[in-house]
Amino acid sequence: MEKVLSKKAFPQWVKKLESYTMYLPRKDGDFWNYEVIKNPEIIDLDYLNTVLSPKKIIFPQREVLLEFSTSNEEELKINEVLPEEAQSVIFGVRPCDAKALTLTDKVFGGDFKDPYYWKRRNSTALVGLACNTPPSPNCFCLSVDGSPHSKEGLDILITDLGDKYHAESFTKKGDDLLNLAKALFKNPTAKEKKDLEKIQAESKKKIQRQIKDTKKIPPKLKDMFDSPFWDEESLSCIRCGICTYLCPTCHCFDINDEVTSSSPIKGERVRTWDNCQFPDFTMHSSGHNPRPDKAARLRQRILHKFQYFVELYKNYQCTGCGRCISKCPVGIDIIEVLEKARDYGS
Repeated sequence: MEKVLSKKAFPQWVKKLESYTMYLPRKDGDFWNYEVIKNPEIIDLDYLNTVLSPKKIIFPQREVLLEFSTSNEEELKINEVLPEEAQSVIFGVRPCDAKALTLTDKVFGGDFKDPYYWKRRNSTALVGLACNTPPSPNCFCLSVDGSPHSKEGLDILITDLGDKYHAESFTKKGDDLLNLAKALFKNPTAKEKKDLEKIQAESKKKIQRQIKDTKKIPPKLKDMFDSPFWDEESLSCIRCGICTYLCPTCHCFDINDEVTSSSPIKGERVRTWDNCQFPDFTMHSSGHNPRPDKAARLRQRILHKFQYFVELYKNYQCTGCGRCISKCPVGIDIIEVLEKARDYGS
């Protein structure tokens, strides 16, 4: 379904969706992040990119899996805590972040489907915003099989045409969102379709960074596991973990029991994001750590995204959003690391 919506009518469309929980980008100081929006009049889609991707909504940084307690007879009681099945819409999702969720789907899907993840995923519609201009100078989506106007993972993709939005729906979820405000949408004219094609073609030319010969990288990495290359590239790393916390595809987590009362015992089993760049991430109870230094941990991050995931799922586990480059306090650049790896020993 293809439609066109006046920008002035956009808040009216959002208002028609009041039965949904709506997330939109909001500016907080110098940064943009997703927040629940109840007033459609304050919506602003003229933004670059959020610090954290929409992953944080589908896969929260902290979530309670179950509650436990003991009675006076010391009988243990366990209560599973599943997410509510509230229908949600996330507006303004960049194509790279939508694609990232399709990759995380592979991790939390398969033979065992994580019920906590899928409760939110299945009840959330994604309304994407095409990147007419790259939201970051470090965007490199084209190098990892992405696009500034990709529809992958989205229910609707909207593209800025100046004083209006072109909206294309790809799923029933998307059709439902458009149909709730039928009167506001019009069919695109031939000129509007031509303008859309021009904008999409020009958007690809505006991507400033790329990785050459990306397909040569996975097999090359496989032969570099014990290479001194990783010691050299990790020298400046300060182990802050920003690269993985901000990554839209990183999904590692830890599970802990948090006791809030000792008599009687009460507590929660909590899942929280973890980080492969932290020393304790692979620490064994024996005291052995198979990734004892930052070189091994940098190697893990790169190989996971560009070798292991490729071998397992036939996809790069990176969507080229550039967050890890832009926010790294010491300037580690994944594009430069990958290109050096590709050419290492040549």
